[in-house]
Amino acid sequence: MADVAPSEAHLRKDAGPIGLMFASVSAMIGSGWLFASLHAAKIAGPNAIWSWVVGAIAVLLLALVFSEITTMMPKSGALVHMSYVSHGTMVGRVWGWLLFFAYASVAPVEVEAVLTYANNYLPGLVDPQSGVLTSTGFIWALIILAIFVGLNFMVVKYVLMVNTAATWWKIAIPLITVLVLVSLSFHGSNFTETKGDGGFAAIFEAVPAAGVIFSLLGFRQAIDMAGETANPSRNIPVAVIGSVFLSTVVYILLQIAFIGALDPKDIAGGWSTLHFAGAMGPLAAISVTVGAAWWATILYADAIISPGATGFIYSTATSRVAMAGGEMKSLPPILAKINGNGVPVVALIVTYVVGVIFFFPFPAWQKLVEIISSLTVLTYGIGAVVLLHLRRTSPDATRPFFLKGAWIIAPLSFIVSTWIIQWTGLDKTSYLFGAILILFVIYVIYYYATGKQHQQPFGWETGWWLIPYFAGLWLLSYFGPTTFDGQGLMTFPVSLLVGAIFSVVILWLALMVGMSPEDTEGYLKHIAVKEHPGKG
Repeated sequence: MADVAPSEAHLRKDAGPIGLMFASVSAMIGSGWLFASLHAAKIAGPNAIWSWVVGAIAVLLLALVFSEITTMMPKSGALVHMSYVSHGTMVGRVWGWLLFFAYASVAPVEVEAVLTYANNYLPGLVDPQSGVLTSTGFIWALIILAIFVGLNFMVVKYVLMVNTAATWWKIAIPLITVLVLVSLSFHGSNFTETKGDGGFAAIFEAVPAAGVIFSLLGFRQAIDMAGETANPSRNIPVAVIGSVFLSTVVYILLQIAFIGALDPKDIAGGWSTLHFAGAMGPLAAISVTVGAAWWATILYADAIISPGATGFIYSTATSRVAMAGGEMKSLPPILAKINGNGVPVVALIVTYVVGVIFFFPFPAWQKLVEIISSLTVLTYGIGAVVLLHLRRTSPDATRPFFLKGAWIIAPLSFIVSTWIIQWTGLDKTSYLFGAILILFVIYVIYYYATGKQHQQPFGWETGWWLIPYFAGLWLLSYFGPTTFDGQGLMTFPVSLLVGAIFSVVILWLALMVGMSPEDTEGYLKHIAVKEHPGKG
């Protein structure tokens, strides 16, 4: 069993259910809401509404699974800890790396979104042709990211107060946008127009490709702050499930308003040809078209505020994931250090440095978003494995939130994770798994070259299933439908069936080679935190 690095101080228990829920909602309603309605409509036409329903169901399955696990071990950065509980060091380290990079890349993408919109007021920040940051834009990116991270040096109570205030704004602006568009322009005939809508498969293609899944995956922010709430058994499920429902309602209403507000002439050539000229963004552009230029000005301001708030709260979560990685030693133990105010100072500094590094290979918003979506979805697969492993090895453990039907819901969530990766496309999965392979090979060489095997087992016995899992996910994409850049050897329905069967087999393998009840109990004793009275 791996050693666990102790934190130097305890995290404060100042986060209540509303603060936690708004942390997740703030992560969901960021830069994505300004673009997703357009991209989803271009891919799926009026069926884009169903893309949001599919995305919401998928995310809710994942959220339910994580709600039970998190309340069993309410630690900040819980997603890192839980991977060790079921399969030990190899799986724990790989998942710790994936989680950290998935989180660390989000704040930079929101910084790039802020600068992309600000470029309309302050030209010279972004190249108008490529969307890449200029040298001036890069300097401002460093400054804005520093502000996001710097604000997190406040006590968590004040971090969440700032975020809650921003989130009220972020909820209000989309809802008012819906009212403005519906009241000024609503064409019911648009909802029956099917020319160029991509067909049935397009509903699922839009889930990752249009930013649907990217927009809804922020529910885990509440999970990452589980160690900073006094009543996790109540607050975490309320925050996680509540944030999914609230954000989904907002996005579906936006999609309906957007489709209805379009001039039928704009889609006469088919949904795939839908386009708005200029750099204002689709919602601002359509507001001008329907005679609400005054509202477009507000949307332009929100295009800076919403991504900014999302970048801020993701900086909070990234530092907690880094802290958890330090505690479990998948990352340097120094990251687990906490100051007297309950702030993981070193983890925040590393969050900033790694965020800056992401600006170099991905200096444009769209380039960074593409890889984030596939990487983030991959990190969710572990939830079903851990939940079912704990049900088998620790049936008598305290479960403040007990998920009924777990043996049905958890496998479904694992299948959904596989499907979303399939829908992401071959080019992105190739990049993702290529990067994972390189990182893993480097670590294996380091591990054996430095004699680490004499200090701690690598974890092959309980972690080897990752190899067929990652390889199989890539092969599913490679042989999949051409809609998702595959070779077309499987039709869309067949790819869903094969993906589901593959998921069940991998889940079975993972459960068969999981750690013993004794080893699992050992990890739980190290990372579990007893609930105690505190501020709610």
